[in-house]
Amino acid sequence: MRVLHLFKTYLPETVGGIEQVIFQICQSGIAHGIQGEVLTLSAEDGPSELMVAEHRVHRAKLDLQLASTGFSYSVLARLKALAAEVDLINYHFPWPFMDLLHFAARIDKPTVVTYHSDIIRQKYLLKLYRPLMNRFLSSTDRIVAASPNYLETSEVLKRYRHKTSIIPYGLDKTTYPVPSASVLDAWRQRFGPRFFLFVGVMRYYKGLHILLNAAQGTGYPIVIVGAGPLELELRAQAQALGLAHVHFAGRLGEEDKAALLQLCSAIVFPSHLRSEAFGISLLEGAMYGKPMISSEIGTGTSYINVHGETGLVVPPSDPQAFRQAMRTLWDNPELALQMGLKAKQRYEQLFTAQRMGLRTAQLYRELLESKSRH
Repeated sequence: MRVLHLFKTYLPETVGGIEQVIFQICQSGIAHGIQGEVLTLSAEDGPSELMVAEHRVHRAKLDLQLASTGFSYSVLARLKALAAEVDLINYHFPWPFMDLLHFAARIDKPTVVTYHSDIIRQKYLLKLYRPLMNRFLSSTDRIVAASPNYLETSEVLKRYRHKTSIIPYGLDKTTYPVPSASVLDAWRQRFGPRFFLFVGVMRYYKGLHILLNAAQGTGYPIVIVGAGPLELELRAQAQALGLAHVHFAGRLGEEDKAALLQLCSAIVFPSHLRSEAFGISLLEGAMYGKPMISSEIGTGTSYINVHGETGLVVPPSDPQAFRQAMRTLWDNPELALQMGLKAKQRYEQLFTAQRMGLRTAQLYRELLESKSRH
């Protein structure tokens, strides 16, 4: 079975949660006889086709970027040609230009939409886009959400509950590098034996300003890995608050990131808006057996992190509550250790790439069989 995935960005040019999910779907499908391919936009002057791990990536030139939406003149022809060759198309929502492409290409193959997130920030543009969005979602055969939490709290998904399946995102730890002893020692010497860790892009919904306010007066070492549009603002905030114990490590390679995930005492994940629909880096913490602190925003973050079991869940935008949660884990290392073990168990039960691959393959096959009967 050949499946074409469509999204506005992809590896190796951009690295984010959705890209990671598409990667894991493509790779985990191989064991089930599914050949995944990705069609995406690229601003680079690179090849129009390349291999990422064991799947092919087709790249069309990015011509315009507007309101977080990429546009391309050449991608329509590429979509038509590729759609004719594959058995099924898996769209990755949201990307409004993709909805237009679906209709312009007159797609008649079975279609699945992986629904990553509601559109949160562009409220005025959403009013204009909503009729097209509803027409697009109505026209597709199946929708996949990553958690029951998101299905229950998304006003959009509630309209399509009858054709929505829950398939949690999954990760494969064997694709992560094993850090060398020298790398582990270097980070241990730099940050000490115990520290809190945040990994992610510094975007508006990540709530890092809340974490910095929560860090005031604690002295707990906090390591922030990643870069992004708010980095300078956050560094200035940390300096103004005198947070010498908060360390901005910048964007790191995979071995260094794996080392810090292995060494840290707990994961801090202060995302405070529904734009954080799941939390791949939160799941990475669970995979490494770490307790987590997150906020209750009605999304998949509270499906990964169960309050009192795998970590602590606090109200959003509440630095005092976040500070108290950090204090609880810091002052009770045995409790933190037990929560970390339960986090790893939950990852192994619900969130492996193998499980996601199996359930996705079952969905694809069921859809193709139902189409062949009609």
